[in-house]
Amino acid sequence: MSRAEQPSRRTVLTAAVAAAVAGSAIPATAEATPGAVAGRADPDRAPAGPVDYRAWTTFRDWRRGTAQGARPVAGARPGVVIGAPAGTTEYTDPHTGSAATWEYATWTSPVHRLAVPSTEVIASWNAHTPSGTWIQVELKGTYSDGTDTPWYVMGRWAAGDQDVKRTSVDGQGDGRSSVWTDTFAVDDASTGLRLASCRLRLTLHRRPGTRATPTVWRLGAMGSDVPDRFTVPASTPALARELRVPRYSQEIHKGQYPEYDNGGEAWCSPTSSQMIIEYWGGRLTEEQLAWVDPSYADPQVCHAARYTYDHQYAGCGNWPFNAAYAATFEGLQGVVTRLGSLTDLERLIAAGIPVITSQSFLEEELTGAGYGTAGHLMTVIGFTADGDVIANDPASDDNESVRRVYERREWENIWLRTKRYDANGQVRSGTGGICYIYFPAEPAPSQRRVLKSFGLL
Repeated sequence: MSRAEQPSRRTVLTAAVAAAVAGSAIPATAEATPGAVAGRADPDRAPAGPVDYRAWTTFRDWRRGTAQGARPVAGARPGVVIGAPAGTTEYTDPHTGSAATWEYATWTSPVHRLAVPSTEVIASWNAHTPSGTWIQVELKGTYSDGTDTPWYVMGRWAAGDQDVKRTSVDGQGDGRSSVWTDTFAVDDASTGLRLASCRLRLTLHRRPGTRATPTVWRLGAMGSDVPDRFTVPASTPALARELRVPRYSQEIHKGQYPEYDNGGEAWCSPTSSQMIIEYWGGRLTEEQLAWVDPSYADPQVCHAARYTYDHQYAGCGNWPFNAAYAATFEGLQGVVTRLGSLTDLERLIAAGIPVITSQSFLEEELTGAGYGTAGHLMTVIGFTADGDVIANDPASDDNESVRRVYERREWENIWLRTKRYDANGQVRSGTGGICYIYFPAEPAPSQRRVLKSFGLL
């Protein structure tokens, strides 16, 4: 579970989300059956909705970008690497104060015109960063009135934490939009202002004089304009299936490694990530886990917390950092996107793909949870014959009690709404269907079809 109800990048976004309906051009029918990508005629694609996801993953994608010192590489997982560095740059780590010189190269995507003019955009990426390397991801957009945003830093990231501390960047804005940890947001959506297009820029860094290089395999942007809503239409159950996903409790890690967001009580995101990573066969070696106190159970959860930790946000709940962590395991990809309904989720479960979802709720809004939260991640692993949601909820006393069954109508509302009331009656934001989806680099045909339908392949 996340920290108690408090101002955060989730609640700060309330103003932008709450105002969205005033300026939204989304038709009412889109709220009932939103899919993942709008504006594409594909019989296998989910119905059009208020979300657009675009990723650069193929050799052709990487060749179409603009490179300065970077070059595309082919292979089973095409990517972009440092070729001949464009130059050197100085970087002072704000969390350690240490300054260093780095060689760098850049790759900039073509402009992507958003099928859904968006109030929010979240970037995510999959990369390999060997020792002595790291990456920076930036976003620049064009508003619906034709003016441009500045280049916004969406993350400075490395798989490890010895060279630089992975971090988001606070205090970014131009008076019309801002970046809140991992999310670009239009400041006042009621004006009708939207982001019409965007492009992403990678800066790849390495220590001077070495041949090491980061490799980025996937770079994606999810734009959305989710309608303002306290409730969502009820969906009709269509699937009864449960996936065999490992069960881990965050609560048994209370007090462990408090330097990572006060220990296990705040580790819902990395705990959920580790469950699905292991579902897909991802394992950590004894050498990787050697730093963990041997008396601690499930040391891989401690490891996931350390290696998803955002030193600026001071937490493990940075959405893209979790997806990037999952992709450090061989053969896995990770994305951050939005889904529009439990029907969408059922299609993924039917293909054998569990999903990590983010939601906020009062204790009385989710029967059987036994807690309320300003923001919590859990893993959806299936549906009962009655259509109720089967979730591995890490906010459980022990591993045995992690599997929960939650009432369908309650669960879909707390996940998909964009507005809610807190315990004091104040309006707060909801996540509007945010989720992490982790899947194989080489998915099975049935998985490929459903992932393609949501624009993820």
